[in-house]
Amino acid sequence: MPAGLTSLALPAEIRAAIKAGAWIVFNVSGGKDSSAAMFAVSIVLDGLGHPRNRRLVIHADLGRAEWESTPAMVERLAALADLPLSVVRRGAGDLFDRWAQRFENGKRRYEALETYNLIGPWSSASLRFCTSEAKAHVIGPHLARTLRGETIINVLGIRRDESTARSKAPEWKADTRYASAGNAHGTRMMLWHPIVEWTTAEVFAAHDHLGIPLHEAYTCYSSSRLSCRFCVLQSIADARASASAPANRDALIHLCDLEAQSTFSFQPARWLADTAPDLLPRDLQIRIAAAKIDAQDRREAEGAMPGGLRYVKGWPPRLPTMSEAAAIAKARAPILARHQLANRFPTARAVRDRFADLIDQRRSA
Repeated sequence: MPAGLTSLALPAEIRAAIKAGAWIVFNVSGGKDSSAAMFAVSIVLDGLGHPRNRRLVIHADLGRAEWESTPAMVERLAALADLPLSVVRRGAGDLFDRWAQRFENGKRRYEALETYNLIGPWSSASLRFCTSEAKAHVIGPHLARTLRGETIINVLGIRRDESTARSKAPEWKADTRYASAGNAHGTRMMLWHPIVEWTTAEVFAAHDHLGIPLHEAYTCYSSSRLSCRFCVLQSIADARASASAPANRDALIHLCDLEAQSTFSFQPARWLADTAPDLLPRDLQIRIAAAKIDAQDRREAEGAMPGGLRYVKGWPPRLPTMSEAAAIAKARAPILARHQLANRFPTARAVRDRFADLIDQRRSA
């Protein structure tokens, strides 16, 4: 590596695949980490004699969730790297559509007593639609199809100091999700985390040293990281930074409106509407205030339901007693009414019969 740049993680398995002419695919979000990884890795690839015509940039576009400037930024980065760019999208709509769809599905299942608690719309740390359904599950099949029969190294800008979850990230690993081991086409996929040991300071130093441009989220709004406009894992400082960007106001209002509709806060302990309440229309502020009350009522009602019948794999675990079924019916009634859903199981007997049906369905499946 040139002086001033931190060394990359370059495991023997990755080096061997590079030497054998594997395809190198740079997963670029427009953020500092993926950009630094692409340009730093390109230097190493050139030094190893890897052909530039076996490299490409790929970007999973999350639609309205993305900063307005992100697509142009990704195009600029690919052009600077002098590499072809492929942009892929989730076929069933963008991330905003996914959240709305999740809540509609949750309401339908709750009305049918297929779930014990009402399910909210949002992603979570353990259920990240952006990185799974909208990115990996779109990029992976695309590459497996378009580069069939090849060895494909996906370069990701993951770093261990980003979070507790990523602190154990390996330098590389085989990826058999979209090309199983020993598949008939001979396709082989690998994930490479070349800057896994870099610090944030080292990433910014690479940008300075190599002249890599930074997204406006950093340069104009002082965000600590580029994510979606608003992210369920975002710090309050980054949420406020994003809200201060005029181009993000419509997205802010859209998501706060879904908070008001659903009575679920965007983050477990924080309402997005509280990020910049003065930017919200007055009627939405009023609806949010009502939603917070309804959310507390929902939590109290669901908290009063029998604990031994809460959702587990293979739910329901057993039939409720008549008194337990009565408690379930009582808790569900106001929640169903709040969301204008039919109360199809309004009595203890109806609830108990429904549990019996569900248990029979599970046993016969």
